[in-house]
Amino acid sequence: MGAFELMKGYIQIYTGNGKGKTTAALGLAIRTAGAGGKVFIGQFLKSGDYSEMNALKKFANQITIEHYGLGRFVKGHPAKEDIEAGMKGYKRVIQVIEKGEHDLVILDEGNIAAKYNIFSEKDLLELFDKKPDHVEIVVTGRGASRKVIDRADLVIEMRAVKHYFQKGVKARVGIEK
Repeated sequence: MGAFELMKGYIQIYTGNGKGKTTAALGLAIRTAGAGGKVFIGQFLKSGDYSEMNALKKFANQITIEHYGLGRFVKGHPAKEDIEAGMKGYKRVIQVIEKGEHDLVILDEGNIAAKYNIFSEKDLLELFDKKPDHVEIVVTGRGASRKVIDRADLVIEMRAVKHYFQKGVKARVGIEK
């Protein structure tokens, strides 16, 4: 552990159809690193080609990022390769949590991975059970299940009220990607 150590870590879920779930989690990662803590981010389904990942490289001593996605959106039935990449990531995150060397562990798009059976809802709940007291866990992604929500200590639901995507605006570098 670094100079920063949580007396009690909680389970946070950032879900809903609005944008900002990953951004909120990464803001918490920066806050934790700024306080001297260590952060582990496991990105499921994404390839890591986002501007915020470039910025986080400046925190290489405190923030570790690993990608367990093939860079394509998974909806419905994931390909065998998506499941293999996700399960590899799930097993890695379990190791990280059990070691307890990181103050904050983020499963980016973990809710989506569970929703589309990259790993199961049961796997996600078992991961929570392995959490040492001092480790904070954040799981992002739409479609958090009722059991995951019930197990969490904090749940934030992002809701899209209005979005310029509806007018045909594409994702912009530095803002949406």
